[in-house]
Amino acid sequence: MLREFTCIICPNGCEIEAELQDGKIISLNGNLCPKGEAYVQQELTDPQRNIATSVLVKGGELPLASVRLTKPIPKGQVFAAMAEIRKLSVDAPVQAGTVLIENILGYDSNVVVTKAVGVKS
Repeated sequence: MLREFTCIICPNGCEIEAELQDGKIISLNGNLCPKGEAYVQQELTDPQRNIATSVLVKGGELPLASVRLTKPIPKGQVFAAMAEIRKLSVDAPVQAGTVLIENILGYDSNVVVTKAVGVKS
């Protein structure tokens, strides 16, 4: 069976064509680096995704602070994780690196602020 993947590991965004037999990779075409093969293998066995989004900042010079996960989580849990993140709001000031949720959904991944937001003057 032939399947197509768009690798999301690096900025190249390689269009990879994988020939599969019994869930195993027989051949791979289109990957510009070895990460492409690792990505396809992960997609076949345990697809993972990272999340980058934002949360509301009360009293901030900006209305939102960007946040992201420290590690990818199972692809099937992205919507549940987003539901948890949407519940958040923080008071200004907030510093980059601040952990807002530890071990989201029980996974070894934290929600951290990636952009500092100062107090509105």
